[in-house]
Amino acid sequence: MISPLASIHPNAKIGSDVIIEPFAVIHDNVVIGDGSHIMSNVVLMSYSRIGKGCRIFPGAVIGAVPQDLKFIGEETTAEIGDYTTIRECVTVNRGTKDKFKTVVGKHCLLMAYAHVAHDCILGDHVILANAVQLAGHVEVGDYAIIGGLAGAHQFTRIGAHTYIAGHTVIRKDVPPYVKAAREPMSYMGLNIVGLQRRNFSAETIDTISKIYHLLFVGNHSMSGAIEKIRAEIPDGDVKEEILQFIQGSKAGVIKRYAKNGVDEN
Repeated sequence: MISPLASIHPNAKIGSDVIIEPFAVIHDNVVIGDGSHIMSNVVLMSYSRIGKGCRIFPGAVIGAVPQDLKFIGEETTAEIGDYTTIRECVTVNRGTKDKFKTVVGKHCLLMAYAHVAHDCILGDHVILANAVQLAGHVEVGDYAIIGGLAGAHQFTRIGAHTYIAGHTVIRKDVPPYVKAAREPMSYMGLNIVGLQRRNFSAETIDTISKIYHLLFVGNHSMSGAIEKIRAEIPDGDVKEEILQFIQGSKAGVIKRYAKNGVDEN
């Protein structure tokens, strides 16, 4: 059902069984997938791409131009994956010439007042709790959960299956499968509950635990810990994923919490 009180540009492409409520505004060059529900006072700006079965709640704005002074009007998109829910007053900006797109994956939940800036790439099943703020170029892996009022510095990366506590300032990369909290943000152990819910085997969780024990608990430098992991941990996908994430870090990786309030080396 499409309300006659909605404002829809004639060039917008709208799939079947889409609900668009009164006072929603759909701009030029917008695509909405089958079965999506666009509620009152939602604004889908040009170059928004909405997948199938999405629910977008009142006050959300998708596809506004980046809040980046280097943006000069290049043709970029804001893409929302299938079956994602976007709650009240969420903002997702278009990309810039860096990636030419901002992407929110499938089956995600972006709670009220969350902000996803230009060129962010979010995987599938990601949850951003209320008022999470992601600066530009942030990458978030599948099944990551970020607690309310947390904020991520630009270009930081958050690995898959992580859990980040609310009110946390994310200044460094958070590797896969861990929990992070405190100030400065620090390693707080494995996200065991999340891994068990997603049917990771006990053997795989044990392997992940051994890797992070070497990285964060043993008295090793990062390079020394990586050497020991290469030598002592059997090869496998999880091992390679963690090592590639850490070795690919440009912002630096979080450390174990130090009682004196300073990151440990």
